[in-house]
Amino acid sequence: MDAEPDGHTLADRIAVVAGATRGAGRGIAIALGEAGATVVCTGRSSRSGDQSIRSDYDRPETIEETADLVTEHGGTGVALQVDHLDSAQVARLAERLRADYGHIDILVNDIWGAEVLKGPPPTWNTPIWELDLDTGLRILRLAIDTHLITSHHLVPLMVDRPGGLLVEVTDGTWDHNAHNYRISVYYDLAKVSVNRLAFSQGHELGAVGATAVSVSPGWLRSEMMLANFGVTEENWRAALDGTVDGFPTAPEGFAQSETPRYVGRGIAALAADPDRARWNQRSVTSADLSRYYGVTDLDGTRPDGWA
Repeated sequence: MDAEPDGHTLADRIAVVAGATRGAGRGIAIALGEAGATVVCTGRSSRSGDQSIRSDYDRPETIEETADLVTEHGGTGVALQVDHLDSAQVARLAERLRADYGHIDILVNDIWGAEVLKGPPPTWNTPIWELDLDTGLRILRLAIDTHLITSHHLVPLMVDRPGGLLVEVTDGTWDHNAHNYRISVYYDLAKVSVNRLAFSQGHELGAVGATAVSVSPGWLRSEMMLANFGVTEENWRAALDGTVDGFPTAPEGFAQSETPRYVGRGIAALAADPDRARWNQRSVTSADLSRYYGVTDLDGTRPDGWA
């Protein structure tokens, strides 16, 4: 049975989506808003904030746009500019959240920011001795240090009472990544590490009645992915038949791609589940959550890019 988004299931919850500017983070923030949550959307790219800490991408999306979309979809969106590599900035975020809300119920660590640094497909499978070391180490800092810094400062706001949920967003499940080499040593290590973070933090959180889970979207039709194939969400299937002049034709697997809202709806359903502790320390995909909770993508389908 399909579960339609319910604007009341998370109406009393405070969520923080770290890395909410675009992609999965934006989709997760909007989906939590669909369920009625107050969603604090953090990231570097801001309409009115400090332009010196904008993301590594030359992209137009901002945290304010995400917060507005959260509100448009029934929640309460709040945009706060934060560089999650800067411990002092995240500490100030924690102080602000404590002052404004006193507590948070949901923390989503979706920070990434290394999509450009990982390189295009022709550069994949390059051995470590031929890769630029500084670039590789920055990938790890963006993918791992940001999550550790964020958890250190924000999890205390979530464990003052039972029931909190920490979601670590990655690429590939624990099992998949354990058996498949992923693009480069640095990318591979980054994505395996985020899965392990959910496992290790879940070990600690379980003792205080909270839950940690790692979640992997499938092939995401993010703003950057759509731009790569020269399509929009409205005509994305044109990328499969090579009819967009001047842009690459998407591989066959793109037919099973998903919107960022799909993983968000699964996470919103997980957050609303009173028995969510059953997921503690697990590594799942957007399709796994869809099958369990009955949620669908925006077009009513249940794509599974990992099948």
